[in-house]
Amino acid sequence: MYLRLENLYKIFQARGGSGEVTAVHDVNVSIEKGEFVTLLGPSGCGKTTTLRLIAGFEFPSQGRIVLDGQEINELPPNRRDMAMVFQSYAIFPHLSVYENIAYGLKIRKLSGDQIKRQVGKVLELTELGGLENRAPNQLSGGQQQRVALARALVMEPKVLLMDEPLSNLDAKLREQMRTEIREIQQRLGITSVYVTHDQIEAMSLSDRVVVMNQGRVEQIDSPQDVYRKPKTAFVANFIGRTNFVPAIVAAAAGGQLDLDALGGTLHVVQPDAPRQAGEAATLVVRPDAIRLTQETGQSLRDSSQFAGVVHRSTYLGSQVEYVVEVAGQSLIAVESDPRHVVVYPPGTAVGVNLLAEAIYVLP
Repeated sequence: MYLRLENLYKIFQARGGSGEVTAVHDVNVSIEKGEFVTLLGPSGCGKTTTLRLIAGFEFPSQGRIVLDGQEINELPPNRRDMAMVFQSYAIFPHLSVYENIAYGLKIRKLSGDQIKRQVGKVLELTELGGLENRAPNQLSGGQQQRVALARALVMEPKVLLMDEPLSNLDAKLREQMRTEIREIQQRLGITSVYVTHDQIEAMSLSDRVVVMNQGRVEQIDSPQDVYRKPKTAFVANFIGRTNFVPAIVAAAAGGQLDLDALGGTLHVVQPDAPRQAGEAATLVVRPDAIRLTQETGQSLRDSSQFAGVVHRSTYLGSQVEYVVEVAGQSLIAVESDPRHVVVYPPGTAVGVNLLAEAIYVLP
């Protein structure tokens, strides 16, 4: 592996000197060369501290950081061959776009021709051509973000680190910049570690997502597996929205489970869920895994149907969100099929179909 975090801990003294706070607790992450990995979690989960440990702005209390076969625990930031894009961009207000991007190369004492060549390359890559002589206060938020990214890329680092770089942009520009960052990263094949609390950012950018909670790693997986196969209730609840459905295993054989839930029976195939009859289980049912029909008593293909009543319906344009009551439990369902133009009003009796392939039994 190209970048490894091994048994990493970071312990701070609590304010007032009373006790200690463990911000990072036994974190183990291995990142391949050219991979884009996102550290995702709520505020205070340890993701930014982990990034700062990688960058060298903090030093670990315990554990190792290994880059390209070399332990870098004791190296200062300027000797780690990494570059950081900060949340606040941190571009110099008194320097032009060109001077901001060239700053690190001048510190390295590169020749004028080398600097001109490398800056020109990243100006083109980040679509900043023609803005070289502008001051930062003459740029839009998106352009300032590109300058911060270009200043990091021009150093040709082994690892690119990004700490919530899009959080100051509006929603539409954030979406555009997500796409641009991912395209640049893939074009250069640069190893990248990205920090965010935004699940959509993490899912759309990453090869793998590291979900963190209270300083610990809860799960490391592809965006698809983090969403569809969460390892813990925290991951299931944090990534998107989730219905947790309690169930009892009625029968289990070869990864095939019959589950008593919602006053009926669900059949789920899940080889990685070793269970025995009589065990309690918790099912993860995403809102998009539920289909509502007016034809009660007739299941859709590959689903199990239950009788329900619409409690609330919310029309959101591209989709309709429902809260339905089934056997005394409230379930959130999302209908995004543009062919279904009817919005079921509260009080409507509906068939609630749970798509068996999309149901996951928590480990």
